[in-house]
Amino acid sequence: MTTVHTSSIQSLPLLARGKVRDNYAVGEDRILMVASDRLSAFDVIMGEPIPGKGVILTQMALWWFDRLGHLCANHLTGDAPESVVTPQEVPQVKDRSMLVKRLKPIPVEAVVRGYLAGSGWKEYQESRAVCGVPLPEGLSNASKLPRPIFTPAAKAAAGAHDENISYDKVVEVVGPALAQQIRETSIAIYEAAAAIALAKGMIIADTKFEFGLDEAGTLVLMDEVLTPDSSRYWPIEGYEAALAAGTNPPSYDKQFVRDWLEATKINGKPWDKTPPAPRLPAEVIEKTAAKYREALERLTG
Repeated sequence: MTTVHTSSIQSLPLLARGKVRDNYAVGEDRILMVASDRLSAFDVIMGEPIPGKGVILTQMALWWFDRLGHLCANHLTGDAPESVVTPQEVPQVKDRSMLVKRLKPIPVEAVVRGYLAGSGWKEYQESRAVCGVPLPEGLSNASKLPRPIFTPAAKAAAGAHDENISYDKVVEVVGPALAQQIRETSIAIYEAAAAIALAKGMIIADTKFEFGLDEAGTLVLMDEVLTPDSSRYWPIEGYEAALAAGTNPPSYDKQFVRDWLEATKINGKPWDKTPPAPRLPAEVIEKTAAKYREALERLTG
């Protein structure tokens, strides 16, 4: 398998490089999305790739798109990504790319939470609510919520953190009918996916979806979906113990990298979370790659 930190497809115009994906224009109406092996932590891209990560993310997203089509249209064209690049460029796109419809993106991150974690737990401690959604007293870190909640975020400019916003703000941005459709669709997809994952021994604590509109104004699920980069996956083993202890359950994502970065010192001082990132040791890279592999194998096995 080819490891790709940064793709270089010369035969197509580059549209944008995100934290993980490189997007190329294919004519006026399609985009080639290449998932690189880059990893970002604390919104900083690491210098070292995680081998196989882009392939795992893509295979996982395709697996989910396949199972969720009855709930929402998605952006896949069904065409082979290899068909739009030169033979020399095929190794860079094989198994790690999607050839998708070009849509009008909706500038809202559709976040659904089924459990209290991360920024949601922080917010709950301060206000007993998340993104303006009131929650009952007595919840703790990693608690399952009475029902999944829609807690949108505004898409930030590159390098900045996405910002939690209220549902009213979504209504302001896209109008009441589309806001309601996004909320209902997001929760329906999350509930279906959470049930599938739970049967495989994994909890999806929260996730974020991105949507766009096609020419007819139809809502379309786009970007990646339900990968460890866009979702908090916890194995069911260890969940109860973590909940009882009030700690974060072990997760299938870049937690190894985050923990190592938090503990590492540069010239005797903690890293200030600005580029350049410290060089990741081989052991942290391998452990992280193994976690991503395990998530895919557990889900699809």
